[in-house]
Amino acid sequence: MKTKYYKAKTLRLLSILLFSISVNSEFVYAEIYKIAPGDNSQEELQELLILAKPGDTIFLREGIYSFTDGLSLNQSHVTILGQGMDKTILDFSNQKSGAQGLLVSTDEVILKDFAIINAVGDGIKVVNANGIYFINIRTEWTNGPNTHNGAYGLYPVQSKNVFIQGCVAIGASDAGIYVGQSENIIVRNNIAKFNVAGIEIENSYYADVYNNKVSDNTGGILVFDLPDLPQQQGQNIRVFQNISKHNNTDNFAPAGNIVSNVPRGTGVLILGSKNVEIFENEISDNETINLAIVSYFEETDDPHYYPHPRSITINNNAFSNSGSNPDIKSNEMAKILNELADGDMPDIFWDGILPLSQIIFGQPKNESIIVRDNDNANFLKIDPIKFLLPFLDAAIIGHKNSDHERQPLGSVSIDVPWERID
Repeated sequence: MKTKYYKAKTLRLLSILLFSISVNSEFVYAEIYKIAPGDNSQEELQELLILAKPGDTIFLREGIYSFTDGLSLNQSHVTILGQGMDKTILDFSNQKSGAQGLLVSTDEVILKDFAIINAVGDGIKVVNANGIYFINIRTEWTNGPNTHNGAYGLYPVQSKNVFIQGCVAIGASDAGIYVGQSENIIVRNNIAKFNVAGIEIENSYYADVYNNKVSDNTGGILVFDLPDLPQQQGQNIRVFQNISKHNNTDNFAPAGNIVSNVPRGTGVLILGSKNVEIFENEISDNETINLAIVSYFEETDDPHYYPHPRSITINNNAFSNSGSNPDIKSNEMAKILNELADGDMPDIFWDGILPLSQIIFGQPKNESIIVRDNDNANFLKIDPIKFLLPFLDAAIIGHKNSDHERQPLGSVSIDVPWERID
């Protein structure tokens, strides 16, 4: 009887082992391919991106790679690894084809330790990915702020489990680090400077944006929800423990882009989103406004779109030196705000625009704008009815909801495959 028992046990163990091997067989023969800069590095790299199998790593040696065409990857579970964002540089200054430097359209891809500079369009675009990890990546347009620069540095859209850490984004004519129409997002420990928008979270769900440094952009951190997009009602966004300061670069976005309306000198801008928490940030030296909360301001035929921010909490931030040189010559919002403030610009501004019923009876408590415990920061809100009537002061100074309580949003968690990164 014991012999039969041990045979059965052995067979069970063997079947489990064989099942485990079959499940993970796509990684059994994973390879590490190494490339160095050279005359054929464009063709060599693109060939590897096409032929790569799950689990493979493409290792880019130190040096400057000169590319004339965009690159693309559509194989899952691939790692592209350089030797440092200042050592392994993919240069697209002479790019003749492709809408971006690198296009990724698959799942579980790690991009680490290299730079993409001067792409004709976006630096790195990722579409429809479940699991995309940007780690220590630099995107830059080296001629400084310029309307002809690519729109986005890092540009994941319509994706899930987006992880961006330790990256640097410089010179984008829209947003240096942008996450759009995505879900489950962590953006941390990054630097964004000299972009129109440093970091932008748009039409996305569940995002933690923290420990970033954004400076010398037109606007530091943007949280937007816009119409006419497949995913709307962006919500559950936490922006905390960031430094957003001296974002005073003139707006160089092409005319017609939504970010072309961002005033020079904006620290944080919330547009149309809901369930947003802004806390424990240092927001200072932004020459128009340190933080603004506004409704979507253009006409739209989208019947499902709700243009007004709701359930916004601004608390425990350190504000200083807001509005020292507002963008009144080129931006209508800045001009109106400066007139309402009579030249004494606040730290925090809310345009006060709501549906008519809420203007009359007030916002529901669960949708209110809560502003409190911000080191005596100045807060200005517009009274929209008085704003429409002549000779009335529409500015409400020092508006606070300190008696309101709201359950804090939960944190975002992403299982990062560190074993493939380290």
